[in-house]
Amino acid sequence: MMVQRKIGNKFKHLAKKYPVVTLTGPRQTGKTTLCRTCFPKKPYVSLEDPGTREYAQSDPRGFLAEYQDGAILDEIQRAPELPSYLQGIVDENKVAGQFILTGSQNFEVLNVINQSLAGRTALLKLLPFAYSEIVSLLRNKSVDHILLTGFYPRIYDEKLDPTEALSFYFETYVERDIRSLIHIKNLSLFQKFVRLCAGRVGQLLNLASLGNEVGISHTTAREWLTLLEASYIIYLLKPHHKNYNKRISKSPKLYFYDVGLAAYLLDIQNTDQMKRDPLRGSLFENFIIIELLKQHWNEGRRANLSFFCDSNKNEVDLIFPGAKGLAAIEIKSAETITPRFFKGLHYIEAISQDPIAYKALIYGGKVNQKRTSASVYSYSQCETLYQVIMKGI
Repeated sequence: MMVQRKIGNKFKHLAKKYPVVTLTGPRQTGKTTLCRTCFPKKPYVSLEDPGTREYAQSDPRGFLAEYQDGAILDEIQRAPELPSYLQGIVDENKVAGQFILTGSQNFEVLNVINQSLAGRTALLKLLPFAYSEIVSLLRNKSVDHILLTGFYPRIYDEKLDPTEALSFYFETYVERDIRSLIHIKNLSLFQKFVRLCAGRVGQLLNLASLGNEVGISHTTAREWLTLLEASYIIYLLKPHHKNYNKRISKSPKLYFYDVGLAAYLLDIQNTDQMKRDPLRGSLFENFIIIELLKQHWNEGRRANLSFFCDSNKNEVDLIFPGAKGLAAIEIKSAETITPRFFKGLHYIEAISQDPIAYKALIYGGKVNQKRTSASVYSYSQCETLYQVIMKGI
């Protein structure tokens, strides 16, 4: 099954402008497939291969001399010296789209890139499938099925059991990425930490509480959370920090880049469990927020999403600037709409110093509605809502 990725056009466009394009994202999101599809004539080199990696590390000049016309260099963080040598090559040749780099560890890749290729490379991020990319596969699937399965490509490509596939994914991630990034003596303690993070999906981050529950220091909890962010497991949504003359939250909210992985970590194994789980609403919120983040990144935009929450628990799930001004979005998993769903949208409109240009509710139903309070969108229409906001339609 070949799924056309929305980011592909932007990827090819940037390769006509910059000598290097760097693509990062979680493991198993299809970075290699995308690179080889978009640039089929370029040699492909995996730095995960021990022999190739040893050659690149011990003789970078000789290694790169074999790819004078450029190449796809997969998992560039495995040979962090290479970009220093790439700098000289691209400065001398001045050819757009010469090298395509990929990496699955964000801060490792960015450290390497910023030191050597600043100004010479475009940066893109690829997350698992967007709903709109596989809508034909999900058309007859329930919301509970979507929340349980998530969006990692291999699950769809190979028709894998999601619980089993995500358990393997998580074990491999812990064994490979975490061991390579930092020495953790007690991996089971780290796994407990990640599972407890899943139990806090959609909540304000409280590192002290997390650390206490696991039995680790506040410092260690912060360090582990940074690792989870850097390796694209956890996404922290920042609070909207305009001055509203109110006491507003300064803590971020915690989400997972893939809702299916969060469901697996919560030990939800089937759709019947999902229907009854007390965190179903939070998982639905996670699903929608990451879908809108995917839209941003697929168009090469900066992730400028935020949320609002004040000391009186007045909340708006998502805020970001659109073509005509700020968009405020509420997210509810229910299939039936009630007036209280719009409470946060009314509140933010009343107190915001910046006009709210768009008010929208995304819910678990299937019918879009035009209401006086806000536009109502089905969960399946995230891409449509995003385009309305960003293009001012």
